[in-house]
Amino acid sequence: MQVRSDRGLAFIAWQMLTGDRSKYLGLVLAIAFSTLLMSHQVSIFVGLLDRTRSQIRDVSEARVWVMDPKTRYFDEVRALRSTDLYRVRAVPGVEWAVPLFKAVARIKGPDGTFRNATLLGLDDVSLVGLPRKFLAGDWRALQFPRTIVLDRLGYEFFFPGQPYRTGAELEVGPLVVRVGAVVDSSPPFVNLPIVYARYSEAPDMAGREPRSLSYVLVRPRAGVSDEELAARIAAATGLKALTSDAFGWETIWYYIRNTGIPINFGITISIALLVGALVSGQTFSLFILENMKYLGALKAIGVTSGRIVRMLLLQALIVLAVGYGIGIAVTAAFFYFTRNNLELRGFRLLPEVMLLTGGTVLIVVLLATALSVRRVVVLEPAVVFRG
Repeated sequence: MQVRSDRGLAFIAWQMLTGDRSKYLGLVLAIAFSTLLMSHQVSIFVGLLDRTRSQIRDVSEARVWVMDPKTRYFDEVRALRSTDLYRVRAVPGVEWAVPLFKAVARIKGPDGTFRNATLLGLDDVSLVGLPRKFLAGDWRALQFPRTIVLDRLGYEFFFPGQPYRTGAELEVGPLVVRVGAVVDSSPPFVNLPIVYARYSEAPDMAGREPRSLSYVLVRPRAGVSDEELAARIAAATGLKALTSDAFGWETIWYYIRNTGIPINFGITISIALLVGALVSGQTFSLFILENMKYLGALKAIGVTSGRIVRMLLLQALIVLAVGYGIGIAVTAAFFYFTRNNLELRGFRLLPEVMLLTGGTVLIVVLLATALSVRRVVVLEPAVVFRG
């Protein structure tokens, strides 16, 4: 009797694959673990790099950033002269330009608990740079002197377990200030609280510095592109001017080139690839070796090597689909259940990461299968009659 139906061969392939439950489970778990480790670590890596530019993205109103010519990333600040603000405003194509002060200040809570925080001084009139998602209070709080807007991380650190409300007092540097609003800002790379204050008061909270102008935030007039205005400002003032997107990417590339983050995550992802390739490849090879007599029987009744290879590919794709599905599901569940964790906020499983992981795992499985297929191609049907 000859087995000619592709459907029949698919059924036989399924029966062979699941006949030994332990080996089938081993194959699936190897792919699932590799998928989990890769997708999780790539998501954390991408999330960390995205955090480096989170404060740039929060300033949604401005589209061009002006800074000292030697600035390489957002957290590296060298103050400008106050006259630089007016020089920027005089450049043709500028609709408005406002100052931004950035520093590190020490905050002290009512019970004496203290912590360093990122202090951002916003233009007194426009308040450009203030996040728009308020958990308590609103933007009008900064109209009052000695008042700050505190982010969610800072509020939950100094007032743990308390509902979001306004009116609490904190010491920011040498000043006692009132919390006028609480916002949900994007998580920064260094997970420190963020304090927003008026530009005129922020330097006093950080300790008065000779210069307080960290960045100039600019918006172009209608009809002038962001890139064109940035080039005009750089040519007219000699300062460094970048679009928000370009400044964000420059910050990301600084961390890629100058920190150990890519190396550390690259090692972990490489281990996941090796585990997936070695374990699945070895297990699949043993699976084929133990089923050699059955494959020889199929050849003996007229099934061609090409159709048997397609059977093996079908088995590999089944293992891939089940293992990948389990691994991705566990990764998605992790980020779902940790979405409200302050330390892990902002990390998520992106569709691009799912596709990248799926493609990588597919290559690993196909390579593992290819290494085992040679035995089948050279298999003699007479092997079924041997003892």
